[in-house]
Amino acid sequence: MSPSFTDLEPAVWQAVSRADRAFLSATMAPDFFELGRSGRRYSRDDILSGMDQQPGVVTVLHDIDTHMLSPQIALVTYVSEVRYDRGTEWANRSSLWDRSSGEWRLRFHQGTPIEPLQKAPA
Repeated sequence: MSPSFTDLEPAVWQAVSRADRAFLSATMAPDFFELGRSGRRYSRDDILSGMDQQPGVVTVLHDIDTHMLSPQIALVTYVSEVRYDRGTEWANRSSLWDRSSGEWRLRFHQGTPIEPLQKAPA
């Protein structure tokens, strides 16, 4: 049984997966593209060729929610908290997953910068 998009979405953020060209190639659809947090558009080839330039470490994916648009299409939304040496970046995220080929493939991803989430006191 192949992985579900609910397993794949957090997996693409793990450092070991982000450095695994075979995993990313199998996970991203051939026509994948991303509208990055920076506002830049990235193609599948851009992501695969820049794999060694991804120094961020994701600490938490907050408020993950899934929306089944059809039996073959899923929209995943959440807030990312990514820590870099220079500071932490927050973004609203959305991913579109497609299973029309038989396996879940990431077709689209977008990140939009936001202010840090306010955390409740422990």
